[in-house]
Amino acid sequence: MAQREAIFPADRHALYEAHGYSAAIRSGNLLFVSGQVGSRADGTPEPDFERQVQLAFDNLRATLKAAGCGFDDIVDVTSFHTDPEAQFETIMAVKNRIFDRLPYPNWTAIGVNWLAGFDFEIKVIARIPDAA
Repeated sequence: MAQREAIFPADRHALYEAHGYSAAIRSGNLLFVSGQVGSRADGTPEPDFERQVQLAFDNLRATLKAAGCGFDDIVDVTSFHTDPEAQFETIMAVKNRIFDRLPYPNWTAIGVNWLAGFDFEIKVIARIPDAA
């Protein structure tokens, strides 16, 4: 059975300790990344929505990097949205800057009514390159 290894980005934010969870878990050649939100270093939500989405992707990038991965290694995405219809255009603009070429990862978007003060959250599963 594969061992679980906790992964944290270099500049981890206060939410991990405050809520007792890992940024990601490496198991075998897979990386399971916890939901990343657009938090500032102190764990508070970024109030500007587009910036909040960008920060969520920045936090995701840092977590992937800590495991030797990048956006091209993502195979599955789940995102959570407090107002999907109103937020769609903004989220797609940021997403299209990140995932700008084929093949795109699988993606499931879920509308929710609460994200602990945030309006967007993204979690992924990535494959870990053999060199990592």
